[in-house]
Amino acid sequence: MIFIEAFKEGDVISGVYLCKSKQASTTKTGREYENVVLMDKTGNIDAKIWEPNSPGIREFDAGDFIVVKGQVTSFNRALQFKIESARKAESGEYAEADYMPVSRFDAEELLKELFGLIDSVKNKHLNRLLSMIFREDAAFTERFKTATAARSVHHGFVSGLLEHSVSVARLCTKICENYDYVNYDILVTGALLHDIGKTREISAFPQNDYTDEGNMIGHLVIGYGMVREKIAQIQGFPESLANQIEHLILSHHGELEFGSPKKPATIEALALAAADNLDAHLETMRELMEAKNPNTWLGFNKWLDTNIRRTEI
Repeated sequence: MIFIEAFKEGDVISGVYLCKSKQASTTKTGREYENVVLMDKTGNIDAKIWEPNSPGIREFDAGDFIVVKGQVTSFNRALQFKIESARKAESGEYAEADYMPVSRFDAEELLKELFGLIDSVKNKHLNRLLSMIFREDAAFTERFKTATAARSVHHGFVSGLLEHSVSVARLCTKICENYDYVNYDILVTGALLHDIGKTREISAFPQNDYTDEGNMIGHLVIGYGMVREKIAQIQGFPESLANQIEHLILSHHGELEFGSPKKPATIEALALAAADNLDAHLETMRELMEAKNPNTWLGFNKWLDTNIRRTEI
């Protein structure tokens, strides 16, 4: 197969790709068409079906592997794919591994680093909490190791959640080195736990979509419940400490309008929100920089709310 990262304007492509999303739309003149996002392990490409009622366009849905034929075009300096024919692929026509983007880091090495971060937490209650979640629950550890951190935007790949969580924890250790009044054990614990709710908010690849629980509750509240359940099993866990850890999870998006039920009220909560935000934004930029786009200016990114430019020396 020809992977999406190798697409060039003018290429005529025929192959199997994962339909990440599909949405009916209309042009300003009332013409019906469909917006489709095709995906493989190397990336995504926006695609259009300009003739959705054509005999060559068979029924398929988001999440299906589809056999497509069409041409790579360009629109607003970004590659786009014009789908001329499409049908749902048969099970023997593709290998799922070709459609799962994976962290550029080794998952086992990241997990070892996570365990080392747990060992660095000296408070016996917090160390016990982290060990129960990440070391003693093998099924959860495996799910966490392979889970994505997002449906899109940043760390939206296999082991993305593990990579993001370890990266945020690294930033938090640096924050504690620079600001000696920040509590290391509380902040690092919060960094490792802040997104565990995503293991239930987003389904595994290749679906990589919001679950009912994710849509209706969200990972902050899911994660809060998961941590609260474990804390209840630890005899003598101080209530004040429990409240502080739970607050970190509920406030780590920083602002109410970004989905946090509470704004950061402690210095550790403020630091965690900043570290989480920094890692998410820088990873988003990295993914944009690595996209197959030769231009210096890469266009407007809705999530970052700015036009993106490559760095040059």
